[in-house]
Amino acid sequence: MTRLPLTTVRGGVTAPRGFAAAGIHCGIKKKRLPDLALLVSGRNGPVAGVFTTNRVTAAPVQLDRLYLKKKTGRAVIVNSGNANAVTGKQGYADAVEMAALVAKRLKIAPHTVFVGSTGVIGQPLPMARIRQGLPALMKQVRRTGSHDAAKAILTTDLKTKEAAYSTRIGGRTVIVGGMAKGSGMIHPDMATMLAYVTTDAAIEQSALQQALTAAVAKSFNCISVDGDSSTNDTVLCLANGLAGNPVLRKGSAAFAAFQRLLDHVCLDLAMKVIRDGEGVTKVVKLAVTGAKTHADARQIAKTIGTSLLVKTAFFGEDANWGRIIAAIGRAGVAADPRKIGLAFDGVAMVKTGRQLGAAAQRKIDRIVQNKEFTITIDLGLGSSSARLWTTDLSYEYVRINASYRS
Repeated sequence: MTRLPLTTVRGGVTAPRGFAAAGIHCGIKKKRLPDLALLVSGRNGPVAGVFTTNRVTAAPVQLDRLYLKKKTGRAVIVNSGNANAVTGKQGYADAVEMAALVAKRLKIAPHTVFVGSTGVIGQPLPMARIRQGLPALMKQVRRTGSHDAAKAILTTDLKTKEAAYSTRIGGRTVIVGGMAKGSGMIHPDMATMLAYVTTDAAIEQSALQQALTAAVAKSFNCISVDGDSSTNDTVLCLANGLAGNPVLRKGSAAFAAFQRLLDHVCLDLAMKVIRDGEGVTKVVKLAVTGAKTHADARQIAKTIGTSLLVKTAFFGEDANWGRIIAAIGRAGVAADPRKIGLAFDGVAMVKTGRQLGAAAQRKIDRIVQNKEFTITIDLGLGSSSARLWTTDLSYEYVRINASYRS
């Protein structure tokens, strides 16, 4: 089957037909910054979700997992500035009320409204401000509201993260759009990030869930800023079928085309997250090849990508490849130092466990001065591989997180 091109579309999370959004300041954040967002579909449709693997989960994650069992979604309300995590029974009741308030105004079932929160952990949610702000938020909902919503879900982010692409599926133009937030606490499985994806595709719910799980595995679960995973991580995808394509089912060529489209949007958003990581000056792709298993390759990538010695070397533009070799050796999986190969942007530094000398070192010394580069690690043990994008660790990261609550 010929792959049809993917086309960039304006409009972010509201680019697909039938979606509208808004974002306002309601007083959760100390500064007068947007802190409450709403995303609404014109009609009910399948919904899929992937959540944090942290065993301490925020109230919105608990509620969304419950509502996801109904397999139908219509709207998402998100606040920033407060995570509503480790807030006990009251925090869960507040999440339920947030969904109920939106449902009442839209005259829809509460279980079709999903909730997201991000910000400081352990503080009660200021529900009085959310109740007061909701009427103004509802009035702002419009097809052009994607950017306002994307701004309202940010915390330490410096930039909004939006993406939308289209392709032809089943003779119809299908669009997938999305918005995300995330800057720190970013690590596979997942991160301190929220991502909301929309599509006008007609698709079975089980197929949508399979597609989203696969897309997250190749995007949001392949980035790491600091090795921390949050209590609130959520990726939701809402579909409404307004593209009018034949209903997508697992295993079909049309489903494969949709998977490619969803993969592309999720990876675009994930790369925007890591490039806007707290204090980040370098983004480094780690490509591990020649492993015995994919799990081994992934573990080595994660060990290198979270090594403080490796990350600080990136920040200092020090091509200290010995730190990478050391990280490989302590990853706890199969590795033979006599077979390891290491290259920076294709320039070999190590072959079969032996360094290639001063000329190679001078070349990679120049490469690590770039803002983005790729390190390829060949273990020489098999045919499995994995990839992960990581970052440097800067003075600015420490400053931001030393004073996060103030």
